[in-house]
Amino acid sequence: MRCTVGVRQRRVAVRDLEVGMFVSDLDRPWHMTPFPIQGFYIRSEDEIRSLVSHCNWVEIDVAEERDSAEYDEAKAPVFTRRNSKRKAQETLQLPPLHIKNPVQHQIISTMKKELKFGEQLLGDAERAVDHVAASVRDGRIPDFGPLTRVTRSMTSSVVRNPDALLWLARVRDHDDYTYQHALNTAVWALVCGRHLGLNEGLLNHLAMGCLLAHVGKADLPKELIVNEHCLDVEQFAEFKTYVERGASRLQEAGLSGAVVSIVRGHRERHNGSGFPTALKGDRIPLLAKIAGLVDYYETLIEPRHGHTPLTPAQAVSQLFEQRNIEFQEDLVEKFIQSVGIYPTGTLIELNSGERGVVVSHSPSRRLWPRIMVMTDPQQQPLRSAKVINLASLNEGRAPQEMLRIEGCLPFGTDGLNPTQFDVTGSESRWSLKRFMGG
Repeated sequence: MRCTVGVRQRRVAVRDLEVGMFVSDLDRPWHMTPFPIQGFYIRSEDEIRSLVSHCNWVEIDVAEERDSAEYDEAKAPVFTRRNSKRKAQETLQLPPLHIKNPVQHQIISTMKKELKFGEQLLGDAERAVDHVAASVRDGRIPDFGPLTRVTRSMTSSVVRNPDALLWLARVRDHDDYTYQHALNTAVWALVCGRHLGLNEGLLNHLAMGCLLAHVGKADLPKELIVNEHCLDVEQFAEFKTYVERGASRLQEAGLSGAVVSIVRGHRERHNGSGFPTALKGDRIPLLAKIAGLVDYYETLIEPRHGHTPLTPAQAVSQLFEQRNIEFQEDLVEKFIQSVGIYPTGTLIELNSGERGVVVSHSPSRRLWPRIMVMTDPQQQPLRSAKVINLASLNEGRAPQEMLRIEGCLPFGTDGLNPTQFDVTGSESRWSLKRFMGG
């Protein structure tokens, strides 16, 4: 949800739209349009043409409008400097992503079946990453066998069903930020890569690269890792060396060049503002681009000491604003399509007052996922949760009668604990709690 307090909205016919305006609402449901996020800045004439083909009018936030001269693409070169409220950042426009021989992955397994071994799988992944990090720290050659095996199992699970492992990664309790971050980014990357149509071989490389992306931090002083987001110039210069340290160690140990390139490139940014070598655009390998995007996204939403996480919807909005700045526009939109505005595992509140958690979503119904409702309208816990599909529930209803998501809730809200309920539906006797030691 976008807060509009203090922002004046104005209805505008689509033929009168201009580049630089902020579109806050449409004359039809957002999920019936190709726009991957609810609320966005118009950045090109192509976006206006797309709006014209889908809508008669839109609402714009007057206070959010930017000087349309900043977006004069006819006069601007490929690289431009954007003058916004934030520090000006270089942008880069590239053609859409092209995946050679994309695979149309189908869901061939139930969430129930995948959850049965998923928790053990994540535990095995954590131990395998820990083993590699310890070897790097001690100057020994790592044994990548266990990590390779668990990565293949993670890939196979996400290919069969993209929701189960993502669910477990998001609701799983863990007190080690580094390992939880590595596991979550690997799962985000697999879900995104699956949506892009990458084959299982590439997905294996992608997952392993994400799991090992931060292994070079094992060589850094602990205080740099703990205070990563409040370092001075000299400290940050030393911190940035973790990328090359890790990539070099893994390369020396004989790890696949494809995986090493992901580790080496996951902090590069689309407009050249990243590190260690300030690569731009297509000079960054695709798998490294994906790893960098999901690494950034997870950093925004993950809870950790001294940091208030963004909700997934807020994080998606921030990603969307980084199109063609830090991340390639096409990749940002594909990622949003793959995980949804409200990804699996997101705690939400409905307009009825009921609260619950997102169980799964469809790329064609980004605002209407499947929800496991855990409270009544007065926020009192239900004895037995109920799973509802907002898309089918709202089919044919008038807008004022629709059940919809009002907003995201932070983890731990009023004791909401998804692991205590049956994620597969109230009619099933199976419970996730059995497999998570609850």
